[in-house]
Amino acid sequence: MALRSLAFAALALSALAFAVPRPVEPVGTIAGTITDTETGDPLVGAHVAIPFLGLGAATDEAGRFRLANVPAGTHRVVVSHAGYARVERQVRVEDGAQVALDVALAAVEVGEVVVEYERPMMEQDAISVRGRTAGIAPPPAAPAAPPAASGQFYMQRQSTTGGGLQPPPTDREGYAPIDEVGFKTATDAPLSTFSIDVDRASYANTRRFLTDDRLPPVDAVRVEEFVNAFDYALDGPGEQDRHPFAVHTEVTEAPWAPAHRLVRIGLQGRRIDTEDLPPANLVFLLDVSGSMQAPDKLPLLQRAFRLLVREMRPEDRVAIVVYAGASGLVLPSTDGTEKAEILDAIDRLQAGGSTAGAEGLRLAYATAREHFDPRATNRVILATDGDFNVGVSSDAEMQRLIEEERESGVFLSVLGFGTGNLQDSKMETLADHGNGNYAYIDSIREAERVFVREFGGTLFAIAKDVKIQVEFNPAEVAGYRLVGYENRMLAAEDFNDDQKDAGELGAGHTVTALYEVVPVGVEVPTAGVDGLRYQTAPSLTSAARSGELMTVALRYKPATGAGTFADESVRLAVSVDGAGFRPIARASEATRWATAVAEAALLLRQSEYAPGASWEQALALARGARGGDPHGDRAEFVRMMETAQALQQTEAAQRDRPVALGD
Repeated sequence: MALRSLAFAALALSALAFAVPRPVEPVGTIAGTITDTETGDPLVGAHVAIPFLGLGAATDEAGRFRLANVPAGTHRVVVSHAGYARVERQVRVEDGAQVALDVALAAVEVGEVVVEYERPMMEQDAISVRGRTAGIAPPPAAPAAPPAASGQFYMQRQSTTGGGLQPPPTDREGYAPIDEVGFKTATDAPLSTFSIDVDRASYANTRRFLTDDRLPPVDAVRVEEFVNAFDYALDGPGEQDRHPFAVHTEVTEAPWAPAHRLVRIGLQGRRIDTEDLPPANLVFLLDVSGSMQAPDKLPLLQRAFRLLVREMRPEDRVAIVVYAGASGLVLPSTDGTEKAEILDAIDRLQAGGSTAGAEGLRLAYATAREHFDPRATNRVILATDGDFNVGVSSDAEMQRLIEEERESGVFLSVLGFGTGNLQDSKMETLADHGNGNYAYIDSIREAERVFVREFGGTLFAIAKDVKIQVEFNPAEVAGYRLVGYENRMLAAEDFNDDQKDAGELGAGHTVTALYEVVPVGVEVPTAGVDGLRYQTAPSLTSAARSGELMTVALRYKPATGAGTFADESVRLAVSVDGAGFRPIARASEATRWATAVAEAALLLRQSEYAPGASWEQALALARGARGGDPHGDRAEFVRMMETAQALQQTEAAQRDRPVALGD
């Protein structure tokens, strides 16, 4: 009885303890308007965030925003919008008070391209309209202004294993695991074979994370896509050269392992003036499902495709297929003289419903085949956040669908948009198996780069199934490692197999690959294997005494017309002489920049194969190799590196911070 009474008393005291009100955290509100510096017009969909708190809001159609329940104190507020320079403000919040924050953003220069902002259609249920298929609206009447709370969102704080803060919009994003390939010995594995890659989605996606003051997941960082995100101003092939690209090589040191060599292999595709490019037969396959409503999805998509339409020539054609709960043709194939009609169809797109991506793909391919032009480049351009959640949705099933259609002569390019549903691995799979490329559009500036600056390379391939096979000379090379390209590796026998699919090279595109090479006499950082009982190391040929480090062989199928390619591949080989070694300080600007970018990507990946890498070293190398930088791409990357360095330092400090009792 006494024990029962004691237990009851303890329970009562426990309940009483929970009933005592706790102190309320002092909070306030930040509210204001975001406008365009030049015009004074309100900016719709601007992002106002306090990154440290994981708190954010989007502006409504009047440019207004409101951040409620902000803890009292001084906070760094970041204001950003696609196509505008980011602005940061220190804002003091008082308990129970509302602070006014009005910010004017300046548009980012993108050459001579004029971009008009189109008011986004945000209605959830706009899936069925008069006389049209899902996803496109009739000419709209002037919409009523939404309430002040429209467009607001709040991000729950969520801790990561590194101790930093990750808001949940990325919770449904999917990235394929990347297992870095370690060092191999030149005697055991003298051949290294891989497919080229001109994608740079990983770079743009990482920029999105860093712009939001967040570190990307390590599997979102693909080193080769960082390196290939830049133009290296390499010389292309001569007019009389039978090959559609030139091959460049250079040997320097690996800054993160000075005893090792770093070999840069660069391909420069033939540059073709826009007026000399073949006609284009395009089908825009646009995701207008409900997940595309956010300002950085369908509204940005519309602005991006307006840029592409403006680049169209009279001989080019485009059709538009949309998909949501169902798919439909919203614009039949229309030539480049009817730009107003094409732009009108793009402007009237609205988002709503679930995502039936496979159905849309089939319709897009059927439309492309219906208007197939053997004189033209025939291509489907898929734009989506990757959220395939109805119908065929697994990577394997989507891959089979694409492979069935690939033989029709229609290539597939994939553009990713937005935050939260980005299915990176699915979109990369689609592009790889559709003989196309994959890009991530995080801003109108990136859209301008893909659709305007690199119009030819994006749409017109000059070679396909491009493979590289490197043979290492064991008399000079003890071991080696290909930096990146983990998901592009091929078996040695695939090099001579013309049935084996590989990457395409667009007009004017550059491809760069880096090998970290361990010279003979330096220990290879690998566990190695025991000696063999039944055979000894193979004997060397006379070529082993040439001083060459390696031979770089390439195979490709040249274009025989617009969108048609030879059935048999062509082989090209060059040798790399170790006598051409130069210290990194005296290496070419292209090699120094590529090395700095690779080192930064390895740091973001927290690679075990670059123990001597550091942000200070990578930044110093990058700052000294910026060159002319006509578009500001390299200056932008230096800023990204500085942000990443600060974030990693903050995360490390939080991880190492002693935990006080009561935390």
